[in-house]
Amino acid sequence: MGIMFSRSFTIIILLAALVSATGCQRPTFNSPSVAPTALRDVPAMRLNYRFESDVPPPPMENKAPAEERNPAVQTDFDQNRPQEILDRTLASPNNERVLAIYHNVSDLPAEFRLDMYAADGRRLKTITHEGMAVHFPDTIVWSPDSTSVAFVAMVRTGKLGDFSNGPEGPQTSTTPPSATPEETPTEADTETPDANSGSDANAGQTPGTPPAGEEPPLVLTFRTEQIYLCDANGGDLKPLTQNEGLIYFYFVWSPDSSALAALAAKFTEWRIWKYQADQSGQIFRPAGRPRIVEKTGRQRLLDDYPTLVHPVWSPDSAKVAAAFDKQVRIYDAIGNAPTQAAVLLRNQLLVSSKAYDEAKRKEMGEAPAPDGNSENSNNPTPETNGQTNSNTANANVVANLPEGVLPDERTLISFNPIVDLKWTEDAILYLETAYVREFQDSTNNVRSNSRWHRLIFSPQAIVLGNQQQQ
Repeated sequence: MGIMFSRSFTIIILLAALVSATGCQRPTFNSPSVAPTALRDVPAMRLNYRFESDVPPPPMENKAPAEERNPAVQTDFDQNRPQEILDRTLASPNNERVLAIYHNVSDLPAEFRLDMYAADGRRLKTITHEGMAVHFPDTIVWSPDSTSVAFVAMVRTGKLGDFSNGPEGPQTSTTPPSATPEETPTEADTETPDANSGSDANAGQTPGTPPAGEEPPLVLTFRTEQIYLCDANGGDLKPLTQNEGLIYFYFVWSPDSSALAALAAKFTEWRIWKYQADQSGQIFRPAGRPRIVEKTGRQRLLDDYPTLVHPVWSPDSAKVAAAFDKQVRIYDAIGNAPTQAAVLLRNQLLVSSKAYDEAKRKEMGEAPAPDGNSENSNNPTPETNGQTNSNTANANVVANLPEGVLPDERTLISFNPIVDLKWTEDAILYLETAYVREFQDSTNNVRSNSRWHRLIFSPQAIVLGNQQQQ
């Protein structure tokens, strides 16, 4: 009897331990009580960072220079398409497909068309229908896995009544929407895939002949630029975004090809900013609000503040970084409850700019600048890292400043906003600060005091500490 009771008790204990172990197998990203094994598993709000100023520029990617036109595709246009002009070609990363970007002789200068070609110059499919105009051709990009192409398009001028979901009647694509567009994300569009999207339906076709099968499918087009997606054969064309009145003008694929980080601006903002640039003689550089657009069409607005700096993905596709003046914001791209974090760098940049300016004056044999420290700052002097010569100089500057006082930005030449981001490793994000002005008359262009800095990320100690308390 005692033996049977002992065995039953042992079985109960083992089952309880198994259930407990199974219950603890939660995703690391969604459970701060589990120690992360990689930064991918650390939410943005749980990241520590170390700021290093005035570091060497990030390593450049070894990319072969892109050719303007594929020779085989160019030959097809020259011999068989006299009314169409090839502007450029874009080969897929695996070099099995070539996207042709072209225009008809009667098209407006800013409107383009797309065809898909095989690597040997066979024309596979016409992607864009007659009522669709591709805009911003320099932003067209293949996904890293070579399965998809993302581009921006809208209704072709004069075709609004025939090819869009807008009001009927002859209107032009430059007619703005009557109401301010909403920033509410939309769900994925459920269109029927093109019948030829999964196979090379035109194998054996002679170069220059029109693709076999039906005309390009008619898909929804809008009065403002939206992001569209097609597959490597030119089929399954669909709009990823359907926010009438928003202009999507920049997007970049995540390294795992699952989503795009994009910038979009309201039509009214775009028009005002362009007018201001034209009045000042500067080149128009639009600002936009960052967002993530998945291949399913699901969209998440990341921030309601516009930025000129293009967002970047972490190499592990888990996060997106954007820059706003003197701060960097990190957003989770995965997880059921994504977080975000702001890295405020104004104080660090003030101190490093003071050291940088003083070093430059010494190099040029100039007298030190007058003390212009601000007495209105309530921020403590940030810590510095003695890993570079500039960081050592920063420490000397800090030592000469009264406690709790920062340099006056009005006395600093190199204190400038963030203009570029490069995320080279999961734990290393580079940021460039510079003074940049670009004018329509390029002889007046200015780019000065370009400086690279970096953030080194690590998990917060509390994430690991919770593991110890279990």
